[in-house]
Amino acid sequence: MAALTFAYPGAPETPVLRGVDLTLAPGERVAIVGESGSGKSTLLHLAAGLERPGGGEVRLAGTSLGALDEAGRTRLRRRVAGIVFQSFHLIPTLDARENVMLALELAGLPDDVSGRRARVAERRRRADAALAAVGLEGLGGRLPEALSGGEQQRVAIARALVHQPALILADEPTGNLDSVTGESVFSLLLEQVATHDSALLLVTHSAELAGRLDRIHTMHDGRLREG
Repeated sequence: MAALTFAYPGAPETPVLRGVDLTLAPGERVAIVGESGSGKSTLLHLAAGLERPGGGEVRLAGTSLGALDEAGRTRLRRRVAGIVFQSFHLIPTLDARENVMLALELAGLPDDVSGRRARVAERRRRADAALAAVGLEGLGGRLPEALSGGEQQRVAIARALVHQPALILADEPTGNLDSVTGESVFSLLLEQVATHDSALLLVTHSAELAGRLDRIHTMHDGRLREG
């Protein structure tokens, strides 16, 4: 991300980002901290291509998002990024396994298996493996409402990582959890990111969580500084 600017429309506009530069190396883990409303989540949305900057450039896995239309940005995001939200965002009518399988389907994976039934079977196998990796073996058939908050966030982590993305974007992933559950979930997230060798961009209010990553950047008045 280079020289990013962003403003909310209005008369006058409300500036949010004012020339932000940030680069993540493969496998690097970076935290963004700052006060509420400082632009942290906006930066994450720009990194994912969920929003378009007013100026500057975002490159995801070497591809400039500005060169793609909305459909192209969506396809790229589904293939190379995984997102973990504070509010889980699981589909309530799908069970845990189906929520994870959906991430594979949207990414067009597996792309090396012929036949619809074979692809569905492989997605199911990968989803079950991803759930087992986050400590939810045997719970794939449960709907989100039958899971605790910590378990739902574990499903969200499995969903974000099942396609082995190059980048994980995490927006306050422990914000809706108690301290004990939050610590467990965050440790699990770091473990899984390391296992998959994914880069991690984390937005958090917690200096303690941020301090466990490779770098910390602080967002203030729409600008980003290291440390």
